[in-house]
Amino acid sequence: MNNSLLYQIALTLIPNIGCIQSRALLEHFEPEDIFKAPKRLLEKIDGLGEIRIRSIRGFNNFTEAENELAFIEKYKIQPLFIQDEVYPKRLLNCYDAPILLYYRGNANLNQSKIISIVGSRTHTDYGKAITETLVASLSGENVLVVSGLAYGIDSIAHKACLKNEMATVGVLAHGLNKIYPNSHKEMAKEMIKQGGLLTEFRHTALPDRHNFPSRNRIVAGMADATIVIETDIKGGSMITAELANGYNKDVFAIPGKVTDKKSSGSNHLIKNNKAILLTDASQLLETMGWTSTRKPEPPAAKELFISLTPEEKVIIGLINEKGVASIDDINLQSGLNSSMVAVSILNLEMKNVIQGMPGKMYRLY
Repeated sequence: MNNSLLYQIALTLIPNIGCIQSRALLEHFEPEDIFKAPKRLLEKIDGLGEIRIRSIRGFNNFTEAENELAFIEKYKIQPLFIQDEVYPKRLLNCYDAPILLYYRGNANLNQSKIISIVGSRTHTDYGKAITETLVASLSGENVLVVSGLAYGIDSIAHKACLKNEMATVGVLAHGLNKIYPNSHKEMAKEMIKQGGLLTEFRHTALPDRHNFPSRNRIVAGMADATIVIETDIKGGSMITAELANGYNKDVFAIPGKVTDKKSSGSNHLIKNNKAILLTDASQLLETMGWTSTRKPEPPAAKELFISLTPEEKVIIGLINEKGVASIDDINLQSGLNSSMVAVSILNLEMKNVIQGMPGKMYRLY
């Protein structure tokens, strides 16, 4: 039996002792010694108080810690204690960093470029297209993408990473003995081979509502930047964005129509200077100081390597014919509805196929 790990798990089980108090204790004691510490020494630690000291000295629930240890060993889970070298270092700058994480995967959680992508569970076609295009544009840049394995933008981001052979990590709001939602089981299996699954919750923990804000702080804290694709003003992604701001992380948001409720949260973040307006992957790389590892493609060869939808091809044809085309021209002559035109135009801009000009005019690059 791994006694050190047993006491690390036990530390997370002490009633009334959270992440902040645990970090304070670890500044003075080894995990095992916390349970043997005399009251006079515990009283010297700020933030404990009588109730918490009694919780520590009266703790005897090592059976649950042993059960968790058995699960870890049986399923080859990698525990990441806050003092371990492989613990996600970016989380150490968060005052409420988890003391112990449970991990299945092969991604380096301390690699040089990590972003979190979050957004609405009930996404629009616009949100889906933006997410897929952004991820595809980052392929080959050695970026690890973190999200929450939820419906909507989260799962779209994970799937886009798998498709583009990029590492992606899902942060769970429950233990590693299940996948929630159940429909993401197959995707989660692929992610373990091409990224990983990470949680602070023991294997018996259910995906209860109060676990999701805790999950969100890990999504925000372990990345260099959080990107909000699409969210309502009261969406869970807004919590993640606020947490990222609180951790002094960069936050980006994709703008949307002012009349679109699904983009109201993103627009609010931009309007209130809580997020940088993001238009494409190259802007992200430049803002973060991440030099692109790709060689620029010759202009004549560019279109050969870009996957275009039928709608995008129609729009390119119109712009090519006119040289410069207005949004009104495109709406009138393409035969596409305005929503499809808007999504296609944004996609083409992010792929660096067309260039926006003043007066809602567009030309080919």
